[in-house]
Amino acid sequence: MPQVDPELFDRSQFQAELALKSSPIPAFKKVIAKARQVLDERFLAGRDIRRLITDRAWFIDQILRAAWSRFDWDKGADIALVAVGGYGRGELHPYSDIDLLILLNDSEQELFRDPIEGFLTLLWDIGLEVGQSVRSIAECAEEARADLTIITNLMESRTIAGPEHLRQSMLKVTSPSEMWSSKEFFLAKRNEQNARHSKYNNTEYNLEPNVKGSPGGLRDIQTILWIARRQFGSLNLSAILDQGFLTEGEYSLLVSSQAFIWRVRYGLHMLAGRAEDRLLFDYQRSLAALFGYEDSDAKLAIERFMQKYYRVVMSISELSDLVGQHFAEVILWEGDSGEAVPLNSRFLVRDNYLEVARDSVFVQRPFALLEVFVLLAQHPEIKGVRAETIRLLRDHRHLIDDDFRSDIRNTSLFIELFKCREGIHRNLRRMNRYGILGRYLPEFGHIVGQMQHDLFHIYTVDAHTLNVIKYLRKLSKPGVAEKYPLASKLVELLPKPELIYIAGLYHDIAKGRGGDHSELGAEDAQAFCVRHKLPAWDTRLVVWLVANHLIMSTTAQRKDLSDPQVINDFAQMVGDETHLDYLYVLTVADINATNPSLWNSWRASLLRQLHSETQRALRRGLENPLEREEQIRQTQRAALDSLVRNGTDPDDAEQLWAQLGDDYFLRHSSSDVAWHTEAILQHGDSSEPLVLIQETTQREFEGGTQIFIYAADQHDFFAVTVAAMDQLNLNIHDARIITSSSQFTLDTYIVLDADGTPIGNDSERIQEIRLGLIEALRRPEEYLTIIKRYVPRQLKHFAFPPQVTIHNDAQRLQTIIEVIAPDRPGLLARIGQLFLDFDLSVQNAKIATMGERVEDVFFVTNADNQPLSDPQLCIELQQALVRQLTQENEHQASPSSIEI
Repeated sequence: MPQVDPELFDRSQFQAELALKSSPIPAFKKVIAKARQVLDERFLAGRDIRRLITDRAWFIDQILRAAWSRFDWDKGADIALVAVGGYGRGELHPYSDIDLLILLNDSEQELFRDPIEGFLTLLWDIGLEVGQSVRSIAECAEEARADLTIITNLMESRTIAGPEHLRQSMLKVTSPSEMWSSKEFFLAKRNEQNARHSKYNNTEYNLEPNVKGSPGGLRDIQTILWIARRQFGSLNLSAILDQGFLTEGEYSLLVSSQAFIWRVRYGLHMLAGRAEDRLLFDYQRSLAALFGYEDSDAKLAIERFMQKYYRVVMSISELSDLVGQHFAEVILWEGDSGEAVPLNSRFLVRDNYLEVARDSVFVQRPFALLEVFVLLAQHPEIKGVRAETIRLLRDHRHLIDDDFRSDIRNTSLFIELFKCREGIHRNLRRMNRYGILGRYLPEFGHIVGQMQHDLFHIYTVDAHTLNVIKYLRKLSKPGVAEKYPLASKLVELLPKPELIYIAGLYHDIAKGRGGDHSELGAEDAQAFCVRHKLPAWDTRLVVWLVANHLIMSTTAQRKDLSDPQVINDFAQMVGDETHLDYLYVLTVADINATNPSLWNSWRASLLRQLHSETQRALRRGLENPLEREEQIRQTQRAALDSLVRNGTDPDDAEQLWAQLGDDYFLRHSSSDVAWHTEAILQHGDSSEPLVLIQETTQREFEGGTQIFIYAADQHDFFAVTVAAMDQLNLNIHDARIITSSSQFTLDTYIVLDADGTPIGNDSERIQEIRLGLIEALRRPEEYLTIIKRYVPRQLKHFAFPPQVTIHNDAQRLQTIIEVIAPDRPGLLARIGQLFLDFDLSVQNAKIATMGERVEDVFFVTNADNQPLSDPQLCIELQQALVRQLTQENEHQASPSSIEI
């Protein structure tokens, strides 16, 4: 800390200010405000961050001493003001808590009650955020024995004012010989760290990480230091270096990583104006600019900044693991290594941890750099790798070059990993953490720590990629069949499971390069397969999966699966059932690994429907596509059988069906047709809307809630309905609009509750929805006001330009309107209002929400039930939609396209 810094704290001027007024508070506040300004200016000017945070601690020392001296403590009194915690280490960020201990002898607590209260009141009045405790030495010992946090705070302490002997006495009674031995302390700190990591989903890659508490954050470095202090009595990184727990290179990396996170934290506090350790979207863009990052064609500045952040915290996690393993070997095993059991000529197993047989293994046999992970996968009883072997792995990563990558021993080992029965995902993660995977596959190295600035992809590209493999492995485990019934069945039938793991590894490998990542990734996958000498069929399948990994999800969510032509086209693209099964399994894993909340019941049922319809088309033969008329007859025949069994007169059913048109039978299953028909025939009052609600399937985890509405047709029906559903807090995922020749509308909506779950059998909720819709549809002229709900904080940071595309369907007499826009409450209701204003009828809709964005497709006709043919009208419609969707966004719309 500086001995004196007049610019930061001019003692003479401060004393003069104090003398001018009766109250000391203005003078204290003035000097504190000035110091904050000086430190912020130094930060912006690039001052070394270590100096900044120690300068702030020094400044606070001066303020506290000045405040302490204003009270009468009696000369020689046994009371001391002690800095503890981060402040005790001499580190203070702009709004960090100032942790203080007022330390006394046992016999003198009452004597100082008034000055203590006066001192603390003064600190609060001048605006210092202090965390304080008042304890005797005996109380410190008692509290420290019971609470790990307290003893940790006391370990890192400094005397600010008062006699130093009190602190020394406190340290003596809280020493390892008195309480919390090194072993107990290490185990408690390790458990504490594991619990903290679990709070952040055990990943460094959260969208809005906590720079202090998340894995790889500052608390991980502090944990290393605390354990070292308990073991060695030292509290700095250089001491750990001296003890041999870090090499010079590791020490330099850890010091530079700590400095980077300190800079981020300082900037966060400065921007937030408070003690904010969450790297929120609110600040990421500002910090990226503050740190000098700029947008490029391939990546936004915020993505470049966050990739740097993620790579730094990954390095901290890696070193934390290494040092933690080293501590475990020294502290828990106390140097008493168990018997070494040879695994082969290169590796031993000691205490269930893998270690090299000799330090020269990787130099003499470079292929052992990959063999490590194959052995760990083949022997799941091995818990991990010993610290010195981890260090040797890190130190010899440079041996992985082009010659290494082409060596058949290495390519064979890498493929062997994918054929292991256990541990594929776990050991790919280890390879990534130890920096081996990115060396062996340089294309993977490019995506390490790469974020995508949206709410759809909640992980970095490398974390998502490894999660895909995790989910692919999970699908073959017991207990998942209920949630993933088809995928868990199909994964067992795949002829070569290792191929889907390779496709999963490469499916997003080209993200961030610009261009189509599927096409670029397919090229990388081709090169990988050739280099690893995969057979021609295997290579073609892997490359095809990478190139087409998005198409099944896109087709299910954006196309009309009731259209036989859609199914036939998809079947033509897939080609055979083997490709279909591989693609389905990869799609399920990809969705879940992108964002678990995306795997809702409706999306699951759409994919299952697409798989089953495509499978039928393939078995029927692509040269024999199912004709519309044949599909209609099949649906009617099955529905009629069901109705007759339930006592419905077939003539009544067929008379009703004659009014409905072909599209109705193409878009609905036979069971839905029977359900609708029976309810309509029993519906006595045709002037009263009929609203039916049920689950779309009996499976607990699949399907959505189906709402069927039968009522006299009116032009504003869609607008009124979606506004009413919005008020009922329902999310619409599919809309099928049918108008009968008798001018009755038969509309089916697939909805989920606001939290993404089906309504289920909640009778009260079902009745609320049914009555709410009936009331709204009874008086459509009283059009519901579109509700204005609060826009969630995260959504506010994704105000990208909306895209609206309008074109006519070449096969059906409809106009297709595709909308991609930021998600906002009430958005669908606003679109419905615009369609009403333009005299449009919605015939079908596919609704998809992807994190912060919606991707909706509407099939519409004009008042004459014809597609739109007036180019000027389409331009006006497109402009109106863009204006409506841009209202809450700060950007102007990008050009959208119209094809008539």
